[in-house]
Amino acid sequence: MKLSRRTILQAGAGSALALAAGRLMAKENSPGALLVLGGTGFIGPHITELALARGFSVTHFNRGKRDADGVENVETLHGDRKGQLDSLKDRKWDVVIDNTGYIPKYTKMSASLLAPNTGYCLYISSISAYASFAKPNDIGSPTGVLENKDQEEITNETYGPMKALCEQYVRDAYGARSSIVRPGYIVGPLDPTDRFTYWPVRVARGGDMAVPGTAADPIQIVDVRDLVAFMMALVERRVDGYFNAVTPPGAITMSDLMDTSRKVTGADTKLTWIDEDFLATQMKPEEMNFAPWGPMHGEEAGGSLTGMKASTEQGLKARSLEETVRDTLAWHETRPADRKAVLRSGFMPEKETEILAAWRARKA
Repeated sequence: MKLSRRTILQAGAGSALALAAGRLMAKENSPGALLVLGGTGFIGPHITELALARGFSVTHFNRGKRDADGVENVETLHGDRKGQLDSLKDRKWDVVIDNTGYIPKYTKMSASLLAPNTGYCLYISSISAYASFAKPNDIGSPTGVLENKDQEEITNETYGPMKALCEQYVRDAYGARSSIVRPGYIVGPLDPTDRFTYWPVRVARGGDMAVPGTAADPIQIVDVRDLVAFMMALVERRVDGYFNAVTPPGAITMSDLMDTSRKVTGADTKLTWIDEDFLATQMKPEEMNFAPWGPMHGEEAGGSLTGMKASTEQGLKARSLEETVRDTLAWHETRPADRKAVLRSGFMPEKETEILAAWRARKA
């Protein structure tokens, strides 16, 4: 089977036959009907595959622009979060997973409509909801405040506060019948952002490689499959609360990511670590797209040290970094040639060459 939005092969974690067998067993004790608001992007296909394997009957609600013919074994309802909710009216589901709530007033609209007819809601937020990253956050840390509650434009400045207000609207509608999951950088197969994918792909290319910061700089990620497994566990037990979905603070460093990528690819890539202050003098802020790495000083210093004790207590586990790197590379090889050729994150090749030259020249 091919890694795609319609059918997710969890490399090394099972076969299509095993999934099919799991569905047959689960049907004997069906956990109920699940509505996914979205379902065909990055997280949605992974949610759908696991939910079907666990015996849920699954419905997608989306605009029908992606996978227009629908997804096998899934009911598809067409509409739009921006007020076109007619297909959801007078329907009942046991659970709703809100995978596409970004604009508060529309998240409020769907939550208010669905809450009377759904037993439980899991809202996928983001650690960006926190008000500040100067120090490490945990679930009790203050969240951002949106000045204009009717805000629709998503920018770097509004994204976090918009997610925070969406959280509030979900909790207003569902109360204890809901959970809020705040992932960090979600990585793995189907990730369209290339934020994690860039690093093992660049290591595989070999040569002299620029890497921001220092080898000891911590990073936090969550493999999409681990995120979905955690979410489904919350759903099945109807857990109430807020949860940060990240790897433990300090558990992974940039050196770990580089070393693991070299191990998986077999590449003898030379790493050149570039001081973050030096990078800031050589690049525009919008060019410094190096996630999951982030600055270790200033306003973002605590961004890679988010607490996740509550999630650990509820069963969040992280697979090995080696497995995530390997499976991400395997999926990347299935992508169209144009998407493999130009990644949306990391250094552009010309810029990397320029930075490396400037870094060496400063010592001359």
